[in-house]
Amino acid sequence: MNNRLVNQLAYTTALVFTLVSLAGCAPTYTTISYLADTTSVCCEKPIPELISGPMIGHVSMRSAQVWAQVDNAADLSVSYWKEGDEESAGSSDWKWADSKTAFSAQFELSGLDPGSSYSAVLVANGEAIGDTINIDTQVLWDYRMDPPEFKAVIGSCTFINDSIYDRPGRGYGGEYEVFESIVAAEPDMMLWLGDNVYMREVDVQSYSGYLYRYTHTRAVSEMQDLLKACPNYAIWDDHDFGPNDADASWVHRDWAQDAFKTFWANPSYGAPSGANNIATAFRFSDVEFFLLDNRSQRIHHNNRTQDIHVLGDEQIDWLIAALNKSKAPFKMVAVGGEFLNTAELHENMANFPERQEIIDRIEEEHIHGVVFLTGDRHCTDMSRIELEGGAVIHDLTVSPLTSSAYDNSDEPNDLRIEGTTVPFRNFAELNFSGPRKNRSLEIVVKDVNGVEVWTEILIAKEL
Repeated sequence: MNNRLVNQLAYTTALVFTLVSLAGCAPTYTTISYLADTTSVCCEKPIPELISGPMIGHVSMRSAQVWAQVDNAADLSVSYWKEGDEESAGSSDWKWADSKTAFSAQFELSGLDPGSSYSAVLVANGEAIGDTINIDTQVLWDYRMDPPEFKAVIGSCTFINDSIYDRPGRGYGGEYEVFESIVAAEPDMMLWLGDNVYMREVDVQSYSGYLYRYTHTRAVSEMQDLLKACPNYAIWDDHDFGPNDADASWVHRDWAQDAFKTFWANPSYGAPSGANNIATAFRFSDVEFFLLDNRSQRIHHNNRTQDIHVLGDEQIDWLIAALNKSKAPFKMVAVGGEFLNTAELHENMANFPERQEIIDRIEEEHIHGVVFLTGDRHCTDMSRIELEGGAVIHDLTVSPLTSSAYDNSDEPNDLRIEGTTVPFRNFAELNFSGPRKNRSLEIVVKDVNGVEVWTEILIAKEL
């Protein structure tokens, strides 16, 4: 999608509202065979074009989230049916997509059966548009069988060049084919580890700027198949939140949160319940993922008159309680910046007392199987620490996807696993397999073409 189209989105909505209001009527829809009939009235709305998606969001055993964005104001819905059984067709609620959401909407497909395959299509003003997507619900394996094997893909730092608004000089982003290589790996889920968009100086001065940046990034052609291939989950980091290194002092946290919730379809937002953050958690097969918010409560480590922190007491208490309660063999904790790296550089957690507090509490609670998934650093690395009580914590940093890369191998990280530094664009596969009581995690880091760079295997009962 070109820049002119993005900038015209808001004006189109106002025009549509005005014309419909003057006509004094509601829209007419052209129905398709598996939709309920609608009542014809005096006006028809044009059929919009799809900008990006449909994207699959959180998928559970009984439901699925779907997101999509079009180029004009429209009534949107998603029709879905069980594979091979169109008699089972259903439809999500209708959503009015306008300029407030950059003409995007999210839908819940409910009443699904566990371990089943469904087809779904976006319906705009009564007409099916875009590709039909396939959604597989999670399997009800508990007390019945060994948990299913699955593959998660992770990565961070997605910069999509936009020459009109970028700094002069060579483009900072590139090798967008990495998204196609991820699709070729056939993932069961994708976890975006922050800096999923890069807010420019021109973007952070208005909420429409946030919507523009998300729209521009999400519409890149190489990304479209990944959005449709599997459930997509996300955390954020500073470049999703606001200016570089933005923290709790950033006045427009509300814009950042609203835009993030508009463009991602995570299972929920605000953990513990009611907290003003984007944290959440979910289970995929037998593995639990904890998605943290490292921006909303952050006090910069150079602050001399306040207690510095990243997550805040409330979020840490929730995390430790949730980890303690979890019976998952692997407890995957996703947070924007590096956790274990001992180098007190940039925004690493080594700059903050919370790092040691979390490590100490994991040890005191005898929590095993914790793996941190981090991004931010434009260089992939893996660190490991063994605690006195025998528990082992890993931190897998995977970065960048399309941003420029750097070589951080000279940093004084005392916990680095030798041979895991990757100073070029890459992504990582997480392959979970094995019987319920002997699960393993194979980590495979690959370059933008899908060529293996290194592999590490973790055994749950050894952690």
